[in-house]
Amino acid sequence: MAIRTKIDPEPIDTTGIELEEKVLSIKRHAKVMKGGRVFSFGALTVVGDVNGLVGWGYGKAKEVPDSIAKGLHDARRNVVRVPLQGTTIPHEVRGHFGASSVILLPAAPGTGIIAGSVVRAVLESAGYRDVLTKSIGGNNNPRNLIRAVFDALAQLRSRDIQLKLRKES
Repeated sequence: MAIRTKIDPEPIDTTGIELEEKVLSIKRHAKVMKGGRVFSFGALTVVGDVNGLVGWGYGKAKEVPDSIAKGLHDARRNVVRVPLQGTTIPHEVRGHFGASSVILLPAAPGTGIIAGSVVRAVLESAGYRDVLTKSIGGNNNPRNLIRAVFDALAQLRSRDIQLKLRKES
């Protein structure tokens, strides 16, 4: 699930790191059985250290607290490092997943994060404070949107990393 880059291919160990946790959405699912409907809950979560580490997860269980715990556990397992350049992103980037598409633009200091709730939560957890975003596409459900944001974040390169990649090729 986690998107790895050429520079950061290894999973990140988050055991000693204090991560900020956010629950983005809780959905109720139902399946019809012989005795009636059986409900379960799905929780979409984001974790981040507000200093370049961010991850997302989805957990499903019969009870809401259990689904949130599973989602947070999944998010901690799928943490990736993103480049910070002051309070904004290094360059313009576009991410896609399914029918959802997200454009992230660098912004001047003091602008804030201009985004919807899902995109805002991811960018705040990563540590960005000034970013302009636009969500494009017909299907902007939270799971597709969060995967599009992580696709965009995986394409971000700091100036040092870009120079290093150019020297290798």
